Amino acid sequence: MDTLTTLRRERAPTVDTPLQTSSIRVERKHITFDLRENPRGRFLRITEEVSGRRDAIIVPVTGLDDFRAALEKIIEHNKTLPPPPA
Repeated sequence: MDTLTTLRRERAPTVDTPLQTSSIRVERKHITFDLRENPRGRFLRITEEVSGRRDAIIVPVTGLDDFRAALEKIIEHNKTLPPPPA
């Protein structure tokens, strides 16, 4: 048995505990923000669902302030741009 198979068998599945959830709908997208916790720590899972397809990113809570700062920078820059074509 190879090392990767051994590691997978020795690891117990982790159970995420939901701490808070918030959702928004933007056009056809349903976006969910889940603050969760597992034995390795707390994290924010952002899930986008469109037509039954899901994509997600996970941000450890240690990076939330940097994540917010980057998002605020993008939002502020977007306000300086002309409106998109209709």
